[in-house]
Amino acid sequence: MDVVNVTGAVPAKQQRTDALWLVGCGNMAGAMVEGWRSAATDLSGAVAIRPSGTAVPGVRTVRTVAEAGPPPGIALLGFKPQKLSEVAPELAGAIGGRTVVLSMLAGVEVETLRQRFPTAAAVVRVMPNTPVAIRRGVIAVYGEGLDQAQRTQVGSLLAPLGYVAWCGSEAELGTIGHVAGSGPAYVARFIAALAAAGEGKGLDPGLALTIARETVLGTGWLAAAVSDPMDEIARRVTSPNGTTQAGLAVLDAELPGLIERVVAAAARRSAELAADARAIDSSPART
Repeated sequence: MDVVNVTGAVPAKQQRTDALWLVGCGNMAGAMVEGWRSAATDLSGAVAIRPSGTAVPGVRTVRTVAEAGPPPGIALLGFKPQKLSEVAPELAGAIGGRTVVLSMLAGVEVETLRQRFPTAAAVVRVMPNTPVAIRRGVIAVYGEGLDQAQRTQVGSLLAPLGYVAWCGSEAELGTIGHVAGSGPAYVARFIAALAAAGEGKGLDPGLALTIARETVLGTGWLAAAVSDPMDEIARRVTSPNGTTQAGLAVLDAELPGLIERVVAAAARRSAELAADARAIDSSPART
């Protein structure tokens, strides 16, 4: 099958077909670029498409799809899901028969993406979290009908950024996204609250934040290094009738239910975004 570029012409044989398009490059896609650059990933074939024209460090940046060049090997969708109906018509015309659409659009399902990009070789959903910037991310991935070459292509692109979790269903991908994708925000809030508690007991604000941050970092590192159950890690710190046990009595009474409600709220919003995307996709006004 010939690969057709945005002007309708067949590209010359010397043109790359393994290029990466970053269609939108906000916080998450920007974090991925940071991670790739840290890993010395070759980004010479990458193009960031940003209507603002704001440069993405280390990546050629253009304002429109028409400026991006021949169809890419992978088109990474990094704009807001509410923008899909606005972006898709022009982008769909530039997607070649060898292009894998890699979508970070929260809540937008594979079937909706397939309808929007019918000529794509494959459609894959990916949900990374912001620690990809330091190559310690969690990246959930789900696709249907990928052949081994496409799976390898996607996996090789994401592997430098952290732990890649291939999911067996969109529901599983969504759950990982609600936990890991949103998780850095929740952990950041915990660090801030722990620091505020220390400050409230008289610590200098800067010192309190450093202590809270390093405690969370060290505990996470320890948990990864020893692979012990979390209850065991907590037990090692907890003396009978001691100070930690007194604190845990409060935390254990409230934290599990609170986190369950937090994740449930994220899941509800994801379902709303999916419903919105399906409604727009099936609208009679769509052309």
